[in-house]
Amino acid sequence: MPFRDIIGHRRLVALLSRAIARETLPATLLFAGPRGVGKRRVAVGLAETLNCPTPVTTPDLPRDACGECASCRRIARGVHPDVPVVEPGELGSIKIEQVRDVVDRAGYRPFEGRRRLVIVDEAEAMVPAAQNALLKTLEEPPPASVFVLISSMPDALLPTVLSRCQRLRFGGLSPVEVAEALMRDHDYEEAEARAAALDADGSIGRALSSASADMTEARETARHLLEQAARMSDPVRLLDLAREVTPTGGSKTSGAERDQLSACLRALASLLRDVGLLGAQGDAAGLANADLTAQLRTLAKVFDSDRIVRAYASVNEALDALEGNASPKIVADWLVLQL
Repeated sequence: MPFRDIIGHRRLVALLSRAIARETLPATLLFAGPRGVGKRRVAVGLAETLNCPTPVTTPDLPRDACGECASCRRIARGVHPDVPVVEPGELGSIKIEQVRDVVDRAGYRPFEGRRRLVIVDEAEAMVPAAQNALLKTLEEPPPASVFVLISSMPDALLPTVLSRCQRLRFGGLSPVEVAEALMRDHDYEEAEARAAALDADGSIGRALSSASADMTEARETARHLLEQAARMSDPVRLLDLAREVTPTGGSKTSGAERDQLSACLRALASLLRDVGLLGAQGDAAGLANADLTAQLRTLAKVFDSDRIVRAYASVNEALDALEGNASPKIVADWLVLQL
């Protein structure tokens, strides 16, 4: 995937593009950051850009892959001989034999491309012997090879490995970016993608592994709760509203129902952030729930800044209480009275 098509991480992508254009790219890199945010995609984009015979230039990227030539397509499919990928095997670890194989191959000139780029995914899974086998190569990499280690737990690597790599720190994606990736790459509908993104904590991988249908329901419940709370002040009616959030209630609520209430609360926090943004005349492009802009603008007329702050703090307290094993019914009853 060319750099320009990567969602998020624009500063890091631009940094890599400039380094390639200026021929100052370090030969040993560590991509460190949360799991599922696109570190491997950036590594693949780096391999394509290094080896593309017809690179392109954009206003933000002095060097980028075309994404269409045979080299780019083969790298994207994972079948290019000069872009080997080392990753954990069936037992969840990277063995010394896997590392020795790529180290031996790195000693030769690239077969087809301009540069060989070795990707070690989930590098923290390397057994100590494998990490030690990589040390000399990281210290004195072959002239035509680049090594990219990818890790969500870089502190699990040996200090000697860490000291030999230039670290690039990846952060989580915004909910808008996660939703964009889900729609573009995984055929999500917009509402489903935005709901899943709210519970993803900046990780596309986490969004894909979550129960997105439940998150869609949770967001709809949260929206209804917020709209109804904006219209009523009668405590009795508010408590009736709480029963919609926890329809079964009671101390015997299952773990699944507890998880669903937690998802509803996180969706509620996201909606409140968006209402606060619109109320403060902020840029609507930053909305996590942009498909609900009309409803959010209506709510912004009712929820002033003080009420938003109180409601948001109450949602956080409710989440803490739920995680502390408080009764979901009690949590829901208390929360609706705070909104």
